[in-house]
Amino acid sequence: MNSSNELPESEEPHLPAAPPVNDAPGGGTFNCDTGQLSVESRRVLVQLLLGPALDFRRQSRLWPVLLRDEEVIRSRLHELFLELVVDREQQIAFTRQVASEHLDVPVLLRKAPLTFLESALLLHLRSRLTQADAQGDRAVVSLQEMLEHLSVFEREKNPDRARFERQMTNAVEKAKKLSLLQRIRGDDERFEVSPTLKLLFPAEEIQALARIYSELAASGNGAGHEMSDDEHGDAEAGVIE
Repeated sequence: MNSSNELPESEEPHLPAAPPVNDAPGGGTFNCDTGQLSVESRRVLVQLLLGPALDFRRQSRLWPVLLRDEEVIRSRLHELFLELVVDREQQIAFTRQVASEHLDVPVLLRKAPLTFLESALLLHLRSRLTQADAQGDRAVVSLQEMLEHLSVFEREKNPDRARFERQMTNAVEKAKKLSLLQRIRGDDERFEVSPTLKLLFPAEEIQALARIYSELAASGNGAGHEMSDDEHGDAEAGVIE
């Protein structure tokens, strides 16, 4: 069981207290402001657009505002062809691109393509989340654990060990950049896996990729495998291009 004082670092900005806001048209918060949302709701909207998610544990002040103003925030996102996804049990929300068969929808969210090792790492982190959920615990991983997991995909008699080590390090950095790893406060080499990972990667996609990676790890040809388009993982991150 992890110690209760081991908390992921919060990335919630330390903002000054917001002044009272007149939500009526013309009651703007700055010069020429024509918006009608309160300051708090605007901050929720911005966080959702920045992505990849709004997480109660990291943005505790914004979560109740999201629940209070969910309808109007959802409406604002629809105007941008974005869908709001809210998981009340996990206390996480994120945006997803609207899909339509009858409309050419402009794409606002960018895809974050994953390399072979990045996909392998996310599969491992997803597995750790499943294990932690079964034990009623938080999913905490160390840097050493992640590197050891990725090392099994190194090609036999690899002539460029240094390059492979850089690829492993880059895979960890990518997970951190996508906010799927949150550093444990006071510990530079231990991280909590964000529950957002369960929402961004459906179970059926994880199972299909897991079979491929298990076979490649057993054969020792993982890092040298050229993945086809349908084998290449994609994480849809809520980020403006």
